[in-house]
Amino acid sequence: MTDQVPLLELRDISKSFGRVHSLRGVNFDIRAGEVLGLLGDNGAGKSTLIKILAGVHQPTGGELRWNGEPISLPSPRDAMAQGISVVYQDLGIIPLLSIYRNFFLGREESVAMKLPGMLILRKAQMREIARRSLAQLGIHLDDVDLTVAKLSGGERQSIAIARAVHFQSKLLILDEPTAALSLKETAKVLSYVREAKRQRVSVVLITHNIQHAFDVCDRFAVIFHGRVAEVAEKGDVSVQDLANLINTGTRHQTKMAV
Repeated sequence: MTDQVPLLELRDISKSFGRVHSLRGVNFDIRAGEVLGLLGDNGAGKSTLIKILAGVHQPTGGELRWNGEPISLPSPRDAMAQGISVVYQDLGIIPLLSIYRNFFLGREESVAMKLPGMLILRKAQMREIARRSLAQLGIHLDDVDLTVAKLSGGERQSIAIARAVHFQSKLLILDEPTAALSLKETAKVLSYVREAKRQRVSVVLITHNIQHAFDVCDRFAVIFHGRVAEVAEKGDVSVQDLANLINTGTRHQTKMAV
């Protein structure tokens, strides 16, 4: 337990699409510098929750608080300005663009020379920043002019994570970052998550692989049928407990009648 004000707090968050209730009174918080595992089966409401935090959807009810203050996120740009970065399964990168151009995708103004009616990119500076930021995550690439299409899945994840850390995101949300990766690539991505935490970035990890979550997460929030089944510290829960919570909404495995 801690008396520290959470970085982000969700209070009674609900979301309905007509008569479909995707989220029903969701309550949990995200602490500064922690990795929180957001777990749940398909259709539990995780994707809807991510989109609310990303500014894509607006909650039907409830309140978001950032460092104790109420906030609204009416658009993805507002979420980004607040310090929230979301890395979806498609990563939000363009395979045919270079590594350094993908690194600054949507953030070109931060390194551009502004002239009336146009922006001139400072490409040498962009290359150096991208190279240095990747190196801080343990990714050493000499040629950041390579197209992303030539990189492995784990290396593509590293670009998205390094980009979030560089642009001083306070909260990084990773949607299934280890899906379809080899064991070696998965280990790399999980190491990037640990490094982001070391740099005081809070991370929300959404994954179907409970063991991956258990390897890197400090706490877990399990969503079941649009509600929070439980929020638990890592030391107070087992992998089997989490599996039961995902499948049944309770730690205790339901016994089938004979």
